[in-house]
Amino acid sequence: MNALAAAQEKMRSDGLPEQAIDVFTAFYHQLHEGASGLIPESEVEPLKDVASIESLDFDAETLRRAAAETVVIKLNGGLGTTMGMTQAKSLLPIKHRLSFLDLIVDQVWHVRSTLGVDLPLLFMNSFRTRDDTLATLARYKELRVGDLPLDFLQNREPRLDAETLEPVDWPDDPALEWCPPGHADLYTALDSSGVLDQLIEAGYRYASISNADNLGAVPDPAMMAWFAQTGAPYAAEVCRRTPADVKGGHLVVRRSDGRLILRETAQIAEEDREAAADLSVHRYFHTNNLWFDLAALRAELDRANGVLDLPLIRNQKNVDPTDPDSPQVIQIESAMGAAISVFEGATAIEVDRARFLPVKTTDDLMLLRSDVYDVGPDYQMRARVDEVPAISLDKRYFGAISEFDKRVPFSVGLLYASSLTVRGDWSFGEGVVVRGDVVLEDEGRPRHVASGTVLSGI
Repeated sequence: MNALAAAQEKMRSDGLPEQAIDVFTAFYHQLHEGASGLIPESEVEPLKDVASIESLDFDAETLRRAAAETVVIKLNGGLGTTMGMTQAKSLLPIKHRLSFLDLIVDQVWHVRSTLGVDLPLLFMNSFRTRDDTLATLARYKELRVGDLPLDFLQNREPRLDAETLEPVDWPDDPALEWCPPGHADLYTALDSSGVLDQLIEAGYRYASISNADNLGAVPDPAMMAWFAQTGAPYAAEVCRRTPADVKGGHLVVRRSDGRLILRETAQIAEEDREAAADLSVHRYFHTNNLWFDLAALRAELDRANGVLDLPLIRNQKNVDPTDPDSPQVIQIESAMGAAISVFEGATAIEVDRARFLPVKTTDDLMLLRSDVYDVGPDYQMRARVDEVPAISLDKRYFGAISEFDKRVPFSVGLLYASSLTVRGDWSFGEGVVVRGDVVLEDEGRPRHVASGTVLSGI
């Protein structure tokens, strides 16, 4: 049995749908043929003249009509492994003892009650997040809409030995033999689960997609009305890039056909990195909030026999991320936002930074739990200052959520801070306030900031 056949058989034995195997096979052929997925600067032009969310203005009936035809889908497959978590990141408490999941549900209920619509909420879970997520959602008895499910399952695929491209064998922890296929599996999972057709048959036309750990991506009826009014099959939300965003994916225009395409960091050649990082040229980054017309997706999947023509992302790492001596494996991935190139007439809209509040590290978590952010009546997290402080915590002591919670059991006052840098093993009491730029240096032993302390910097 050759390497590809072995991978296909492994997926079938795991009960994965044939459509997921077909998608994996298409990417495998790209990998085997040496595709790098690189998008050269010479083949693209900068994205310009993007519509802005600031210009949106719709009457109540237009908002209600659009919301009545929209479904909200949250990507919820992440375990928060970068923070040492073993359950869905969306279960982390964020504000007033409410988790990501609680706030998302409250945001959806706010739209339902305000406009009188049945706005469905669905989660794309992974094998590792599904049980915990559904157990939590069981508390919300009125959340389901009709016969629509609350979730559908993201597929998985074999990790491949970097030298042989065969499915890796790792008996020490067989779970590490598998990986998610990237967020682009959204389209395959929606189709193969039957949920796409179910939504269309129930009368829904549009889908709003965002990551569950991005509390800024609220279900906004004005955005729903904007997308419905464009008539576009697909749209991406973009923000103005800052120096902190140069490592993220950004939208560009393909010279050959004028279509919008997503260029991720891993798809930039070394010789193009300086040009790609030029904020005066490539002004917008992709927030990973996107919209698509359900019927347009159905038609494109039918045309492509269930396998969208998306570029490969070749992700190489150790099979055991905790063991740098473990074998190198390749994960075949593709970005959800890359589908913008598939749809003729796809568009983009510039949104406020408030719609991009991802929590990737405990630095982000400290900021959102602080007094810098508050929860509005629509359950959206909003900053109370024009410029939020920069947080840098020593990863040795704060990187894992268990260690972070042990050292920061209370919200830290950061409203008047410009930055907080913590080096070494520090812990914080209740009511600690930071003003200006504060640095806590590593003193070679555990240190504690007493309750009520005001830390003043420059």
